[in-house]
Amino acid sequence: MIRILDRLIITTFCKTFLLCLTASPILFVIGDITENLDEYLDAGLTGIEVTQAYFFQMPLFIKWSFPIAALIATVFTIHGMTMHRELVAAKAGGISFHRVMLPLIFVGVLLTGAALGLTEIVPVGNRIAAQILRREALGRSFRSDFVYKSENGLTWQVGRLTSNDGRMTSVVVEQPPTDSTAGIHVIAEAARWDSIDGWTLERGYLRTLAPDSAERSVEFEKMRMVGLVERPEELLESPREPEEMTYAEIDHFAKIIQRTGGNAKDLLVKREQKISIAVATLVVILFGGPLATSNKRGGSAYGIGVSLGTVILYLLMFKISGALGEAGAVSAMTAAWLPNALFMTAALVLLVRVRT
Repeated sequence: MIRILDRLIITTFCKTFLLCLTASPILFVIGDITENLDEYLDAGLTGIEVTQAYFFQMPLFIKWSFPIAALIATVFTIHGMTMHRELVAAKAGGISFHRVMLPLIFVGVLLTGAALGLTEIVPVGNRIAAQILRREALGRSFRSDFVYKSENGLTWQVGRLTSNDGRMTSVVVEQPPTDSTAGIHVIAEAARWDSIDGWTLERGYLRTLAPDSAERSVEFEKMRMVGLVERPEELLESPREPEEMTYAEIDHFAKIIQRTGGNAKDLLVKREQKISIAVATLVVILFGGPLATSNKRGGSAYGIGVSLGTVILYLLMFKISGALGEAGAVSAMTAAWLPNALFMTAALVLLVRVRT
């Protein structure tokens, strides 16, 4: 009986989930076209180009649809079982509501894994779509008066960096001495980037300070520095849009911006939200299950109302917490995971209070 019930729950859930997953991305596309239609017309884009762009953006819309489709499928599955007295029959047979939820939790874990997989695919499609829609920003090609700390502890002070020719001017490199290593202080008029040799300092002085306080100064025409491996464009403050970068790429650029004295809070929030949105699929299943056990209201209207209300509330909390994280009011981790934490807490309370 339990196996039959599990198959019934999973089948009902998957049918509704796939139906919603098919319909939801189309709604996202329609909404996005409506919002950006003037931009497309001004850019002279053809209908074929716009269609191609949205084809490559489809993984993004599918990822956004995962929590929505999972919530609607959960609510309709559990509420339908409640209205048709199937939950009552299961309880009479010694099967608790928590046991009924197990197949949904199992499917939720699988869907969360699929959503995490989409997280790595989405940036590739978004980059192609940006090229088709001619949204690739030219970005800044230079940066002035900034400080950068490399991974090996070298501190770089740069007067000006131009990425188009891979050149720095007014460069100062410092590393304080330790008990076992000498400190260095380098002043150079310029530095040039080469894809093979990396950064090479030009026309300057190297001063070393040994642990025993002995000093030595050397003038050089050219000197290669191996402590800085980032390319010129990576040292600029303006990376690609977060939607066009994977989790690892965002993490990489955020660390660079932090070491160069920039503010990477928005990137850190977007990095954590990539994971939290995927996990939201499982969270809303746990939340929607016990919420849908009420049999005091009509079927479809109740299911749609609960689902839409929950989605709107989640999105509102997602936006507010994200804005707080970007403003520095809370940490990036807190900002990204706060909606999931609150909904998970509410889900656990509902699961404890539901009649089993």
